[in-house]
Amino acid sequence: MARAATPAIAALLAAGIEHDVVRYHHDPRNDSFGAEAVAELAADGYVAEQVFKTLVIALPKGLAVAVVPVPTKVSLKAAAAALGVSKAEMADPAAAQRSTGYVVGGISPLGQRKPLPTVIDSSALLFDKVLCSAGKRGWDIALAPADLIRATNAVTAEIAAGG
Repeated sequence: MARAATPAIAALLAAGIEHDVVRYHHDPRNDSFGAEAVAELAADGYVAEQVFKTLVIALPKGLAVAVVPVPTKVSLKAAAAALGVSKAEMADPAAAQRSTGYVVGGISPLGQRKPLPTVIDSSALLFDKVLCSAGKRGWDIALAPADLIRATNAVTAEIAAGG
C-alpha cells in the first residue's frame, strides 16, 4: 500500500473513513489561503460555505482548533464557550505550526502531532460533504461532516461570525 501523502490523509485511511482528496493549484505568492481554496474549488462545484478553514486558538491552558467556513470569522467567545473555557484568542502562528506539525495555510484538523480539542461550526451539518485542509497547501479533503466530527472528537457549535 502506498504511503499516505499527509498525516491527515493517513488518519482517515487508518480510521477507514471515506473521503476524497481534492487538489488545486496553490500559488506560493498567495497568502490568502482560504480565499484561494474557495476560488479554486468553485470549479469543482463546491460553494464557499462548505470549504472550512482550520484555526488554532489559544485557551487559558493550551491550544485548541476552531473549524469555520472560509467566508466567516471565528467568534472567539463562542468557541471558548463551546470548549468550556472562559476565553480564547488566536494562537501565535509559530505555536500553531509546532503543535500541529503543519504549516499555516495547510493546517488540518486531522492527523495533528498531538490532537487538540476541536470545535466545528454547526453549519457543517448543512452539507453532505465539507472540505478542510488535507495538511498541505493546495490539498483539501472532502468528507461527510459527521465523519470529520468523529475523526477529530469535535464538538459542534455556532462559532462562525460574519465575514
